[in-house]
Amino acid sequence: MVKPQNAPNSHMKHTPYDGSSTPFTIGLTQLDPDRWIEPDEALDFYLSEKARLLAEDRGSVFAAEAGTEMAQRELLDFLTDYLPHRYPQVYRRENGAIIAGSRRVGLDDDVPLVTAGSLIQDDLAIMERKDGEWRLTAAYVAFPSSWSLGDKFGRSLDEIHAPVPGFEAGSRNAELIARMFDNLSPARFVERFNWAVNVDGALHLSKPKSEGSGAEAVRLTEDGTFIRVERQTLRKLPLSGAIVFTIRIYSDPLAALRNRPDAAALARAFIEQLSELTLPQAAYKGLVSKREALISALLSIAG
Repeated sequence: MVKPQNAPNSHMKHTPYDGSSTPFTIGLTQLDPDRWIEPDEALDFYLSEKARLLAEDRGSVFAAEAGTEMAQRELLDFLTDYLPHRYPQVYRRENGAIIAGSRRVGLDDDVPLVTAGSLIQDDLAIMERKDGEWRLTAAYVAFPSSWSLGDKFGRSLDEIHAPVPGFEAGSRNAELIARMFDNLSPARFVERFNWAVNVDGALHLSKPKSEGSGAEAVRLTEDGTFIRVERQTLRKLPLSGAIVFTIRIYSDPLAALRNRPDAAALARAFIEQLSELTLPQAAYKGLVSKREALISALLSIAG
């Protein structure tokens, strides 16, 4: 197996640790439909990584229940209409295919969800309401953030969120998410952000990040520490009624913070978020062993 490469520097496009997004909250904000997908100069790298992972172990990155074909096709149709119209300099139609960056993606070369995911840097997950619960019924997830598709596939929202502090079944957050899914209009797009800190900048991270409260402290270096930002968007498909998640991963070296004019303010805001995490929250994020060293590094950046 080829070793996954670190993601190219994304120039810190999103910095949710600046206080604009609070960890362990739902944190949904209205999204302009024009900003649904955000391709950038790393498009070819992401698509190459997706193709490699799909070829090496398709079952680890793609799964779909029978009966999801309508939702898959509806999503692909939306993307093939949206992308060339919104980003004509990046995408164009050509004889039954879409040219995405430097790659040609045949529209009938694979199942619709794999084709859709082969056009964009984002991962894709489809949730459908079954037996009174929203369940993950189809997904093409090449770049999981310390979880595996096999563990989540087919599960309900409550089951998927069970390990997250404050989101377990019966919690206020769980009830709010279910209500939001039920009431989301096809005309309304929303987005939210997560962040994590890793010692590996690879896009595909399937190993667990959570750790016990007694984890030993680790040493961090700026160049060997990566801030992993996850941008999620949600939209409801009008015909199938399914909800589509797009999940875009940005992996930025901590050292890149120093290059920003707002480095000191960002570092201070990040320290505040790290300091406010409860022990269960820090353990879930895999930060118990890293928090002290990370705060020390951020203090250096903050001056």
